[in-house]
Amino acid sequence: MILHNELRSVIRGKVLVAGAEGFEQARRPWNRAVEQPVRAVVEAADAEDVATLIRYARLAGLTVTTQPSGHGASGNAADLILLRTGHLDELHIDPNTRVARAGAGVSWGGVLQAASPYGLTGLAGSSPAVTVTGYTLGGGLSWFSRKHGFASSSVRAFEVVDAVGARARVTAESDPELFWALRGGGGDFAVVTAVEFDLHPAPALYGGRVVWSGERAREVFEVFREITFDAPDELSVWFNRVRLPQAPPLVTLDVTYLGEEGDGRALLARLDKIGDALSDSRGPVAVADLGAVTAEPTDPAPARSRAELLTGLDDAVAEILLDTPAEPVVGIQLRHLGGALAAARPDGGPSGPVAEPYLLSTFGLALNPELSAAVGARQRRYAEELGERVGGRKPYTMLAAGERAAAAFTGPDLDRLRAIKRARDPHGVIRANFPVLS
Repeated sequence: MILHNELRSVIRGKVLVAGAEGFEQARRPWNRAVEQPVRAVVEAADAEDVATLIRYARLAGLTVTTQPSGHGASGNAADLILLRTGHLDELHIDPNTRVARAGAGVSWGGVLQAASPYGLTGLAGSSPAVTVTGYTLGGGLSWFSRKHGFASSSVRAFEVVDAVGARARVTAESDPELFWALRGGGGDFAVVTAVEFDLHPAPALYGGRVVWSGERAREVFEVFREITFDAPDELSVWFNRVRLPQAPPLVTLDVTYLGEEGDGRALLARLDKIGDALSDSRGPVAVADLGAVTAEPTDPAPARSRAELLTGLDDAVAEILLDTPAEPVVGIQLRHLGGALAAARPDGGPSGPVAEPYLLSTFGLALNPELSAAVGARQRRYAEELGERVGGRKPYTMLAAGERAAAAFTGPDLDRLRAIKRARDPHGVIRANFPVLS
């Protein structure tokens, strides 16, 4: 009660503690499978509220973790103050300079809606419900990353509150070390209240989803390998094997192409040879409607996911992923990487480059602890069966509950991130979803 009263005296937003009305709902992340036994929840009214909270936590010897929505919640939140930034929702698009500024509560859906009329896009992923800030701090793996790299590589500036509660605008010129760390190293170094980033031309966009019966999985997989072998950087193709409860097995290809419809159809002509498609939504796509390509659920749900980088797609990979029972895993996705993701960038952050050409993501429902454990066991077996075909690290943006930040970075980059953390936050006032020091 003392904590509640003290915070309420200095915070203009909402402060909730255990037992208070609304606390249980406020502490829960988007991924309902993850528990968050936090000490309190603070819904900041603005960036000054964030600064006030950090100053209070530092003096009180407490730790703050920031979570705009909790799509990638790790569960690393016991006894912490959970900071919600949903009210920091200011968005500005400058079509002349092709720059956007998004507050920490802004979702990618909002950015795409605002940028679409100008023929511009940000480097959004598959879900319009994910926030720009949380996604970008983890690097951000976009539909358009083969052309433009990680979303973090397009950042021009971060507006932050540091571990002593001071507000600052961080750029490559003003603070190169912190700027580097925030471009894909997670939120362990400062609380980001807004991001300023480049938008990219998208005067024409083609894409959609093609669905077949699960019996065609091998054919679709072979065509996926053929198309991705020589795909231009403007084309992204994702393969999905899906078996939802009480539903027939399906296989799909999700595609986007930064270009005209005719060129996109020509690049994907091999799909038409498969035949018997159950549905085909390919066509011109407005940037604002990018989320409709995969039509992922936007309502909170309990789920368990795991990702691996793959060095290739040989016949053994096909046998492991297509010919063996997946249950209780309900979704297997392969994303084609390469392009700009594989290119070394001297001005990039710790996210890249990524040498592996494919990413495997497996997904299962986590409706109860027993089912969640079974899904996790099947995901681990996939990694074991794939063996040396699994790369040495994972994109930070794809880490899942129970994993560590160390899995996402090379040794030198991890050492650098840890040194920045110790220098900027020696008392551990700020803790990321996946802290670099754990």
